[in-house]
Amino acid sequence: MKRKRSGGRIELGKHIVADPEICHGKPTFKGTRIMVWQVLDDVADGRSWDFICNERWGGRIPLAAIAEAVRLAQEALVEHYESSRRPLEETALV
Repeated sequence: MKRKRSGGRIELGKHIVADPEICHGKPTFKGTRIMVWQVLDDVADGRSWDFICNERWGGRIPLAAIAEAVRLAQEALVEHYESSRRPLEETALV
């Protein structure tokens, strides 16, 4: 669900945006300067989503925003994996 807006802003989802005017264009949660990678690091470290939303970030991002970030990260991983795979014919020759 990538939609471009004026000025190079890209809406990556309902809660996530990449805007060259905010945090050097890194994906952030809308209306904040909280970068998506920061929240994904919290998830990877095993922190609860409730803790991340309410304690770590003071209620500035909803639970649905974390779910969207995880989903987008999963899609990016799958896309990267699929685009980097060599055709089976090439693999058989190695």
